[in-house]
Amino acid sequence: MPKTRTIAFLLAAAATSLAAHSALAETQSCRSMEYERSAYAICEVDLRKHTVRLYWKRSDGTPYAYLSALPRTLEGDVGRLLFATNAGMFDPALKPVGLYVEQGRELVHVNTLSGHGNFHLKPNGVFFIFGDKAAVAETGAFLKQRPRPDLATQSGPMLVMNGRVHPRFDKRSTSLKARNGVGVRPDGKVLFAISQGEVSFDAFARLFRDALKCPNALFLDGGSASNLYAPTLNRLGNIVSLGPMLAVFERNRDASQQ
Repeated sequence: MPKTRTIAFLLAAAATSLAAHSALAETQSCRSMEYERSAYAICEVDLRKHTVRLYWKRSDGTPYAYLSALPRTLEGDVGRLLFATNAGMFDPALKPVGLYVEQGRELVHVNTLSGHGNFHLKPNGVFFIFGDKAAVAETGAFLKQRPRPDLATQSGPMLVMNGRVHPRFDKRSTSLKARNGVGVRPDGKVLFAISQGEVSFDAFARLFRDALKCPNALFLDGGSASNLYAPTLNRLGNIVSLGPMLAVFERNRDASQQ
């Protein structure tokens, strides 16, 4: 093969490899990371490139219950499922404990009652999406704003509030559990995190504030309820049934550029 043709062939191959690597990197929204000697799975969402959906019940009224049972693709401009995770606390019938808004429909009202357990370790809060923006807000602040979200799930406690760790968290706590949560960065990116092992509330909150740079973050659940479906990390979902679940899909690239 003449030298010029060889060089052209190598350049074309390199360009193809680079494009493939770039496309793969774009679709791999989940990664593993270590912070303060604890391992986590971190999944990042860009609402310009991704679509987020909440799931609880099928059309026949039965709960999905398992992350692996969620749709792998959606119609229209939405592509394949990238990852899914539990979306908040639920009762024995798998009904969400607090506010649940799915595709603009409020199926469960805001819960402002006092009680026991993590949900009632106030302030608790709401993760919601309206249009192409996402936010985490304390429940009281959410009610004052009165937004009309496309998607919303209430859980508790808040992990980080305006850059401050929840005042009830104790750095010396020996209560260690698997935990997962969600935060929103100032640039609008949404960060989901799930611990690979057991961590304290304080350590988990500092992960969001200091490592992920989220000024507001919300605890979703812990223990056996903390689960992730992320094929790129070989995480295949839950064994114990879940109530509400969040799923993130890639958008059709051509549609997102219109």
